[in-house]
Amino acid sequence: MERSKVMTMAMAALGLALVLMVPEADATRFIVGGGGVGWTTNVNYTVWAKGKHFYNGDWLFFVYDRNQMNVLEVNKTDYESCNSDHPLHNWTTGAGRDVVPLNVTRHYYFISGKGFCYGGMKLAVRVENPPPPPKGAPLDEKSGSSLSTVVYRGQLVLPAALAIAAVWDAFVRIW
Repeated sequence: MERSKVMTMAMAALGLALVLMVPEADATRFIVGGGGVGWTTNVNYTVWAKGKHFYNGDWLFFVYDRNQMNVLEVNKTDYESCNSDHPLHNWTTGAGRDVVPLNVTRHYYFISGKGFCYGGMKLAVRVENPPPPPKGAPLDEKSGSSLSTVVYRGQLVLPAALAIAAVWDAFVRIW
């Protein structure tokens, strides 16, 4: 029984060490229109989206007056004509704070129905895959050390040391 506790704690420590070594994902949550404006009329959302890169895994956060407006995902034709009769998806939850996950690489088209689309409440975004991470600088074999090597070793050494310490602590407490 005692050995199973040690094995369980060792596996938990190893799992924790592996989680700490996994690089973190960089998803972005965009507040549509910006923090001070939100999803409202008389805003040019084409200008707001210009220059922004929307990647697979990002989120759009719509903040608006829940008593008047909504968030509808439509096709390109309905986006261009402000037709809200046949939305692909109604993201409106009733709280006026709706989150839309951008989890497919494609064009997304959003409008607000009830005539607000004609006042500019329409947004088109193109979601693409994130760029590959930058390649590390080549190691300088003559000096034997570089910043990237130190960082990489730090990412391995600290979690490994913590895992070993947890296993040792469990071992000492049981025996």
